Amino acid sequence: MKRPKFDLFMSLSRQRSLQVLILLGLCYVFLVGLEVPFVFKNGFSLVSQEGFGAGQLERSLVVGSEEEKRAPNRPLDVPRKVPSELKNERKISEIKNPLSSLVFDGSYVNMSSNDGFSGILKSAKEAFEVGKKFWKELELYKKEVGFVESSGNKSEECPQSISMTGSDFVGKGRMMVLPCGLTLGSHLTVVGRPKRAHQENDPKISLLKEGQFLMVSQFMMELQGLKTVDGEDPPRILHFNPRLKGDWSGKPVIEQNTCYRMQWGTAQRCDGWRSRDDEETVDGQVKCEKWTRDNDTNHSEQSKASWWLNRLVGRKKKVDFDWPFPFSEDRLFVLTLSAGLEGYHVNVDGRHVTSFPYRIGFALEDATGLSLNGDIDIDSIFAASLPSSHPSFAPQRHLDMSNRWKAPRLLDQPVDLFIGILSAGNHFDERMAIRRSWMQHHLIKSSNVVARFFVALHARKDINVELKKEAEFFGDIVIVPFMDNYDLVVLKTVAICEYGVHVAFAKNIMKCDDDTFVRVDAVIKEINKIPENRSLYVGNINYYHKPLRNGKWAVTYEEWPEEDYPPYANGPGYIISSAIANFIVSEFNSHKLKLFKMEDVSMGMWVEKFNSSSSPVQYVHSLKFSQAGCVDDYYTAHYQSPRQMICMWNKLQQLSRPQCCNMR
Repeated sequence: MKRPKFDLFMSLSRQRSLQVLILLGLCYVFLVGLEVPFVFKNGFSLVSQEGFGAGQLERSLVVGSEEEKRAPNRPLDVPRKVPSELKNERKISEIKNPLSSLVFDGSYVNMSSNDGFSGILKSAKEAFEVGKKFWKELELYKKEVGFVESSGNKSEECPQSISMTGSDFVGKGRMMVLPCGLTLGSHLTVVGRPKRAHQENDPKISLLKEGQFLMVSQFMMELQGLKTVDGEDPPRILHFNPRLKGDWSGKPVIEQNTCYRMQWGTAQRCDGWRSRDDEETVDGQVKCEKWTRDNDTNHSEQSKASWWLNRLVGRKKKVDFDWPFPFSEDRLFVLTLSAGLEGYHVNVDGRHVTSFPYRIGFALEDATGLSLNGDIDIDSIFAASLPSSHPSFAPQRHLDMSNRWKAPRLLDQPVDLFIGILSAGNHFDERMAIRRSWMQHHLIKSSNVVARFFVALHARKDINVELKKEAEFFGDIVIVPFMDNYDLVVLKTVAICEYGVHVAFAKNIMKCDDDTFVRVDAVIKEINKIPENRSLYVGNINYYHKPLRNGKWAVTYEEWPEEDYPPYANGPGYIISSAIANFIVSEFNSHKLKLFKMEDVSMGMWVEKFNSSSSPVQYVHSLKFSQAGCVDDYYTAHYQSPRQMICMWNKLQQLSRPQCCNMR
């Protein structure tokens, strides 16, 4: 009797246990259902901090998504606010006051030292004193500003033809000024005589041993952009260089090229052979005509055989003349350079010799000077069919005063990247080209990335007036209040660091030049590869570079006694983290920052000091931060003229991939 009751009790107990287990299972499923969307919303890093679970799994979830195709924007749902006590510092960047807050009082502790840095400190002190006077003049002479504005819109009247004798040409520095440049159909005629060859032992012409020499005769005819850049070496819009003797080939040749900011393009070399039939022509003319060469020994035999064969078969043959090299020592020549639809054409003594296609970086109106130098005596020069009028060469002719190009205002939150662009007061055209090209990137227009030009004051008052007007209109210029000097470019870099840290509150700061094209999204992606807790130094980094002790870029032992520079990124484009920039500003304010006349080397020196005294710096080297021109899949491209900037931006928009405009 007791047994059945016991079995009934056990069955009821099992049922209750099963019900409890089912209830627990339902609760578990319910909780998991709540947890899964939480995990996917907030990231797996909240669940696991070890092994694969944290970063790798999270990255695997977005492979192939739109986030990889587009540079990441700063999250706007939870913006990082600028500290309220620092908001007032943003007033520095207000359009009404574009002046940088950088101050140099000359009280550096090593001002009188003998370690090679005292010279640049004294120059900086003088430049700031002069700059202070210039800025006061800009604030006071508003009537003069109005005069410049009213007079700057006038057109410049120019003669349709100009003629000069050889003596007048030499007396004016071997330069003929073309006030309004050239236009389609313009032509220049030069009557001259190449000099006889002379002994030359310059190793640049050929590899010569001590005591050896070459017989050299060559001259250079150049179209230069005299009014394109004021105060700098003018660009070579066309460099025409006949070499009668002294070329490395041992044969007479003609080389043509262009040069923008001391960066030569690809040379076109004519060495006596006619251009190939499949090569593109210039207005229907070949780039290089044929002339007789010393090694054309079998040409006459071939011509005789062809002549006899054609005579036997009764075939008529077009007469083919073998012209000599167009220039001879001590023989008078008449050279005509004409501007066609597609390029320049050179005729000598009535015969076409060579044609050179126009390159993207220049226009006919930029060719405002003709120069002739070398082994040549000039009899006379004549220029005709010149433009009779031209828009004024005043700086504002380059500016498109449209609200479309104005910089967006700074937001009340930090930015991912601040880009400081070094520029000169008279580089109006370069700044306008950047505004119309890569500064139109959506990351800059949305203020996730901020870009500003850093410009010092110019020696000419009218340029400073136009610069201030430009800064007030576009709102993208920070004027560093010192007299511009190449050796003091390093001070602009310090100003970039100060602005990036105290005004933009940027996570990273980039420095570039105003002839550098920047792929903003590619730079952001490169930075994002580095862990957030690391200080970074990204660019085309030089290791174990040695200072030059002679030449234009010479550095004395007093300035740099060591045999090697510290690792440094090339100046046209590099990035540092805000921690490094803050260190630089702090060192500058405490008068401990060493200033070196080579800006990029200075940055390498400062980063090295930060690296040894603070957290380790991650150096990232990439050749895609191009130093000399443009390369495939570039991050930055240097030595890009204003027209190349527009060309590269258009290609980037049309093709959705980077492509160079290397023809210059």
